[in-house]
This record gives sequence, C-alpha cells and structure tokens, in this order.
Amino acid sequence: MNLNVVLFPGQGSQFCGMGSELFPHYPQLLQQADNILGFSVKELCLHDPNGDLSRTEFTQIALFVVNALAWQSHIDSGGFWPNAACGHSLGEYNALFAAGVFDFETGLNLIRYRGQLMGRQQGGGMAAVIGSNVEKIRKILDDFAFDTVDIANYNSPRQVVISGPKRDIDDLAAVFEEIPDTRYVVLNVSGAFHSRYMQEAAREFGEFIRTMNFRAPRFSVIANTSAQPYTLENVVENLTQQIASPVRWTETIAHLCDRGKCTFQELGVGNTLTRLLYQISPNLVPEKV
Repeated sequence: MNLNVVLFPGQGSQFCGMGSELFPHYPQLLQQADNILGFSVKELCLHDPNGDLSRTEFTQIALFVVNALAWQSHIDSGGFWPNAACGHSLGEYNALFAAGVFDFETGLNLIRYRGQLMGRQQGGGMAAVIGSNVEKIRKILDDFAFDTVDIANYNSPRQVVISGPKRDIDDLAAVFEEIPDTRYVVLNVSGAFHSRYMQEAAREFGEFIRTMNFRAPRFSVIANTSAQPYTLENVVENLTQQIASPVRWTETIAHLCDRGKCTFQELGVGNTLTRLLYQISPNLVPEKV
C-alpha cells in the first residue's frame, strides 16, 4: 500500500517572520483568529512587538495558525490528499484539524487553553541529547541518580529530549559533555513539558475538552502517545495524555512505514521533521513545501 503522509511541526520550529507567504492569501481565517484571540496573529508572527513569540502560550497559537494556513494552501494549490497525518506535539492538533476532527475555531480554543496551562508551569527545563541512543541515556540518568528526569521526546534513534526540574537539566550538561560523540543542548523553555510534571495541567485540560464535540478523522492520524491511529472514541484520552506523556516520534514513523511505502510532506514552519525523517531512515524521501 502506498501512503501519502503530511507532517506538522511543533514548538521549536517558530521564528519571527513565519507565515509571511501565507497571510496575504487567507485574510478571513486570520480575522477569525484575531476575533477569537483578541490580538493580531499576523503581527505576532511577523514582528513580535512584545517579545511574546518565545512564550509557549503564544508560540503554540502562532504555530497552529501558520500550520493550518499551510494545510489550506496545500489543498488549494492541488496538493495530494493524504492517507495519513501526524504532528509533533503541538503539530498533532494541526493533523487532527486537517483530518476534520475539529474546525479552526475549536482548534484555536484548544490550543489557547493548552498553551495557558503549559505556560503556568515554571521551574522546569528540557534538553536535547544528540548522538546517544535512549538506552544509553537511561543508563546515564540511572547511574548518576537523576531519577527526577523523564524522557520527553523519542525524536530519532540518535536524538532524544529529556525533561525535568531546571536545576537537574542544567546539572546534566556536565555529565553529557563527557560522553564521546554526544551533544547536549538545553532548550529555551520554561516548563518540563511531556513529563510527569505536567500531570496537573493534563488533568485540567482533560476536564476542559470533555465537553467538546469531535468528529471521526477522515484519514488516519497517528497519536504521539501511542504511535497508533486516532479514533473518535480516543480523541479526548489521547489529547489529555499527550501533555504529560512522551512524544513517540520514531515509533510513529515506523508505524506508518510498516503499513506501506510512504511519501512524506512536511507542511508549516521549517523543516525539523524532514531532518528527523532522514535520521530515522535514510531511505525515506520526504518533500518540503
């Protein structure tokens, strides 16, 4: 079976100026977003006058909108209709939006509340460990008694993100710097996202979305938490768990490849997921628009 798969990036791919090629073509969607949010998404993305683009409660909204416009542009320009979609963390909401699980307005309300909850979490940190596999990273955390730190993202066989108290994330830099062929990059975030420290945020988010109406996906969307397809019945559970659970990106791509020959196309901001595809399997040939 041949699969056409669209991918949507998440936090970390944002930059000031993103969306400039899309905004002139979708003024009505931008106006709808501005009316719901109470500020100009275009101004935030293009000029970031208040320095908010690095704050997760604004970053998530900006990325969701730009990714959504990229999806609309893909369809309007005659791009392929996908058999499947997936998104990294925040990008999963764009995959669900594309699959018709919820509309643009609902997506904005979901992301706004998600960002607010995650933005409240202070004192946490995250770091990317590049060049070591997850088994080696787990052993290092165990050997040096960093049981406060969780695996947050399984991005590729050679790239893992860890999450935990900021002090411990900072202290681990000295440990990983001694590991040959390994890079340790502390990420510019304020919270320990996708870890046990987000459980209260996940609980509050779950209560918020239980009253919402969703639709069955019109094509397959693979969940970050399980690397298995969404159904109408598991939308609330998956989105609730996602906040405090690791992103199983390597397993997600493997699941799709097990189903058939895949053509991947990354939509939205940057090419982060395209680069990860090559790390997961050099034989994959993604496209980027």
